Amino acid sequence: MTSTRRPKRFLLPEQKYDLWVRMLTGQITQTDAAAEAGVDRTTIATLRTVAKDGAIAALTASMPGRRKQTAAEASEIAKLTAEVDRLGRVIIEQAIELAALRGKTSWG
Repeated sequence: MTSTRRPKRFLLPEQKYDLWVRMLTGQITQTDAAAEAGVDRTTIATLRTVAKDGAIAALTASMPGRRKQTAAEASEIAKLTAEVDRLGRVIIEQAIELAALRGKTSWG
């Protein structure tokens, strides 16, 4: 028994996007897109689903307002805040030491 299945064809992302946009704008049907690309209609159906899900995810992520911090960003901010606090304490200690060395008795 010989297989009549044709070899698997891979589409470039640009080809997928072009087909999706043309289907979205009504320039081509799903069946015509499959025939043009040389793939099965289920491949085109999957392409449409992936494109829709990807677009929704991208639009959800681009909501206005402040972007959520990643764990790495939050960690870096915490480290930098701790360093600012440490340097502030060092400056205060040095100001006190300088005042003591100069013999200054009041801060005014």
